[in-house]
Amino acid sequence: MSMDRRSGCPINLSLEVFGDRWSLIILRDMIFGGRRHFRELLNGSMEGIASNILADRLKRLMELGMLTKADDPSHKQKAIYSLTEMAITLVPILAHLGAWGRVWLPVSEELSIRAELLEKGGPAMWDKFMDELRHEHLGMPLDTASGPSVRATLQAAYEAAVTSKALATSPAA
Repeated sequence: MSMDRRSGCPINLSLEVFGDRWSLIILRDMIFGGRRHFRELLNGSMEGIASNILADRLKRLMELGMLTKADDPSHKQKAIYSLTEMAITLVPILAHLGAWGRVWLPVSEELSIRAELLEKGGPAMWDKFMDELRHEHLGMPLDTASGPSVRATLQAAYEAAVTSKALATSPAA
């Protein structure tokens, strides 16, 4: 895809890719939520993306080389989206973005627990997660002797935080 560029500055060019409201949210949901179908992305995002916007952003991310689309072998009318290496390497950036947001913005405990774990896990956790994503999206081999997946660890922490919040806010029995 050719981009109209305001300058050759790497920050400017990155903002031209990610500066819209939805592209990073879609990538977040694919990376951390494991969502790969249009309906999963449409219905699974708490931010409530409109279907026409989702279709537009998926097309744009494919044109930029961040996603690929293929027919889903399990369902004739579905397509499955996959991250490319270009998108997978965003994991450390998303970890830093989440860590910054935890410090400076009014985040909720349950929605920031994954960012906290990624921050504490550092580059070793990010590398393991990227390897898992490469296996899931690119079919690369994976060392399975390394314990639970990063996504499973992050999801378990999120679910524990949700449960803890529910117990703390429920009336005493």
